[in-house]
Amino acid sequence: MKILFIGSRLYDDVDYYVKRKGIESILTESNSDAINLDLPDQVFIVPRGMEGPKEIAITQNVDAIVPLIGIDPPLIQVAHMKEEIEEEYGIPVIAANVRAVELTSDKIKTKEFYTDINVSTPHYQILNCPEDLTLDFPVVLKQAEGQGGKDIKVAESIEDVNDYFEVFNQALCEKFIEGSEISIEVLGFNGEYVALPPIYKGETTIEGTHPLNKVKMGPCLVDGLDNNLIQETAYKIAKNLDSDGIFEMDFMYCPGEDQLYAIEVNTRPNGTRYLTTATCGINSLCELINMACCEFSLNDVFNRLEYYYSTEIPIGTYEGPKINEPLKSFDNNDFIVHGPEGYQRITIRAKSKQDLEKLVDKLT
Repeated sequence: MKILFIGSRLYDDVDYYVKRKGIESILTESNSDAINLDLPDQVFIVPRGMEGPKEIAITQNVDAIVPLIGIDPPLIQVAHMKEEIEEEYGIPVIAANVRAVELTSDKIKTKEFYTDINVSTPHYQILNCPEDLTLDFPVVLKQAEGQGGKDIKVAESIEDVNDYFEVFNQALCEKFIEGSEISIEVLGFNGEYVALPPIYKGETTIEGTHPLNKVKMGPCLVDGLDNNLIQETAYKIAKNLDSDGIFEMDFMYCPGEDQLYAIEVNTRPNGTRYLTTATCGINSLCELINMACCEFSLNDVFNRLEYYYSTEIPIGTYEGPKINEPLKSFDNNDFIVHGPEGYQRITIRAKSKQDLEKLVDKLT
């Protein structure tokens, strides 16, 4: 089996699994100084865009292509490449199709999609000037495109809205939901979808605290909220997107209304994937490889599900006990460390809440 991977930044997360399965690995990357270039069997430095990876896939006669891209801008190029190379050359590309990327990369289109499939989302309006605002404060102002909290502002007054419009000439304006932030991964392939355990990401704040600065926990344990509802809603969204790969979805639960709201969905690897793996034993990036090998099935995923309590904590630079090989796997570890030095996070798991607390005290 020969697989082409696009992008090196996330490759160390799957390198151990690629080697374990005896897969011949080829990687394309546009940055000759990028990390992880020493790990695959072959590396090709190509120009930005998908023409280079497409050419390498064809000339190297690969069996499948797995994009490892964790940012939004290239996703539509990947989607167009997927449709072209699958149709013309029969090489499967384990990624979202054009329709799914177009619906999820534009927050306004995502809102309309939720409405079309009857999934609850916070009340919103497209704001072209501050004077058009009809929602009560506080409100959340966003741009149609962007990720990781970029260009998002919680506005508590018309002055805040005016300040936002000094930078932007339009905003997606939605009701601020006070409650719990939740993330969930859904895996999809050939019309089959499985929603993995939801992850708790903390409470919403007027200050707009960035997710990286919050302590997260898995599985999600929020009073009054049934995790089955989250998984069923996430499954419904993925089923209607009708595409392959990883879907990362964000929800908010408002206890005062007893309402679960869908916020957004991404068709790429996400920041809570380590917590998901720690909580249930399913590594979404490794599942992309299983899809490429035609070894992905719902029964197999369900049979491999494990049950742990987990947490993820920002630590800056890790200085604790040695981590066993493979470093990015929970196979031989109760914890893994990820992220660049100075901004590292530690994800820890244990069979009980009490054991998790003891391990957190030991490691941090």
